[in-house]
Amino acid sequence: MRLSIVAIGRLKDGPERQLMARYATLLDGLGRGCGIGPLTVTELPEARGGDVAKRTSDEAQRLLKAAGAADVIVLLDERGKAISSLQLAQSIREDRDGGVKSIAFLIGGADGHGDEAKAAAHRRLSLSTLTLPHGLARIVLTEQLYRAASIVAGHPYHRE
Repeated sequence: MRLSIVAIGRLKDGPERQLMARYATLLDGLGRGCGIGPLTVTELPEARGGDVAKRTSDEAQRLLKAAGAADVIVLLDERGKAISSLQLAQSIREDRDGGVKSIAFLIGGADGHGDEAKAAAHRRLSLSTLTLPHGLARIVLTEQLYRAASIVAGHPYHRE
């Protein structure tokens, strides 16, 4: 089952990008054996000009286009549902076992998600009640996807 992260904004080269790449590589290696992955990451430029509604609408359309024909669209949203690592692993396991071929995780811009993305989403996920910088949110999401794959695979990375 393919996983993708589609995000508004670009990570600069440096420690954030390296850490995200590390977890993505770990996920791809471990996930191969349990039918989870590979992970692709698509970065889209931020919308410029106009009011907030126009910018978020433009970004939502581009996020959805980049997500393509994903079977499941998950919005990362501070007002989304907060779940545990075990619950994320269970959700991914159920999707995989239920025949889902791809899941796209969408990270909006600084102004959040536009109505189009909200309407298209199957789920809304909150990584934290804290507001996270976008780069850190990508790292946390990538690590949690790796952790979920490790739980599904029975790998000892996750401990209760």
